[in-house]
Amino acid sequence: MSKIRRQLSASTSSSVEPKKLSDLKEKTGNLYESIAVIAKRANQINITIKEELHNKLEEFASHTDSLEEIHENKEQIEISRAYERMPNPALLATTEFLDDKVYFRRNDENLFS
Repeated sequence: MSKIRRQLSASTSSSVEPKKLSDLKEKTGNLYESIAVIAKRANQINITIKEELHNKLEEFASHTDSLEEIHENKEQIEISRAYERMPNPALLATTEFLDDKVYFRRNDENLFS
């Protein structure tokens, strides 16, 4: 079971729920910085999910161009449906961020001074 799958089973909802902006701002001291951290983590999660899905579907890939050999594979359809039901990477990243599961650091503390 992959890390993303384990994370999904940890009660991350697939639907969008409102979040308090003050909770996001509280983590970094700046709302926009918090959103940037969440966005970067969402991109990482998205890349991981895409690679995982690509690797699973690669075994079903047909390397011939014959239309007669193309048929529905129930296992392939189930894999695709499972990934479609997964929460959006931005939702996963936001949940991780609010649960203090995301490590981030500033490169320069006096960047805006």
